[in-house]
Amino acid sequence: MSEVPSIRLYVDAALAEGAVIECDRAQANYLLNVLRLNEGREIALFNGRDGEWRARVERQGRKSALLSLVAQLRPQEAGPDLHYLFAPLKKARLDYMVQKAVELGASRLTPVLTEYCQVERVNLERMRANAIEAAEQCGLISLPLIDSPVKLVDLIGEWDKNRSLVFCNEKHEISGPVADLEGLQGGKMAVLIGPEGGFSPQEALLLQSQEFVTSISLGPRIMRADTAAVAALSLVNAVLGDWRPAD
Repeated sequence: MSEVPSIRLYVDAALAEGAVIECDRAQANYLLNVLRLNEGREIALFNGRDGEWRARVERQGRKSALLSLVAQLRPQEAGPDLHYLFAPLKKARLDYMVQKAVELGASRLTPVLTEYCQVERVNLERMRANAIEAAEQCGLISLPLIDSPVKLVDLIGEWDKNRSLVFCNEKHEISGPVADLEGLQGGKMAVLIGPEGGFSPQEALLLQSQEFVTSISLGPRIMRADTAAVAALSLVNAVLGDWRPAD
């Protein structure tokens, strides 16, 4: 079996054996002028729907290229059913948080507006671009759904009661997050991280009154929201997710 191509590219087109895809201007420039790929060089393609495919570059001049699909490398995988809910952050830190959440298996990203939010507007296209970049670099073939911002009270009011919500609460007793999580059954999960000002007393009360919510502490140190994202998602993966050994 030939080596899997090291260069990976997300495309929105359908992927199937024998298909030929025309690169958009930015992709053609990246492949031909930034990476300086020669005609015939093979790369890997994915679209989040049809698995991962080996494709051959066909140069069409300095500014255009075609990609000819050769064979499927991996079928599409369902991936974890893990939603990540977060109070919006400023640009650079939101970029980092989105990338790390995708790397850690988040299947849905939902900005949540809370009383102490410092940022209320979110660039969803920028979030998507960061999600694609993370997937390209980390060998992923699934992309998360990206939601428009929603108010916390509306989110809770419309919640799927069959999905467990892990509420990262800085005021929760430090009793050990692993023990708190071990009482859950896995399956459909979500993780909620608030703004750096924390949740208001009313919001904390609303969350703690829901049967589907499990409150945990992330320890004695105050973390920035993007750091808390990595810590919380890592905990959930280790205790309930796909970091555990297969049965």
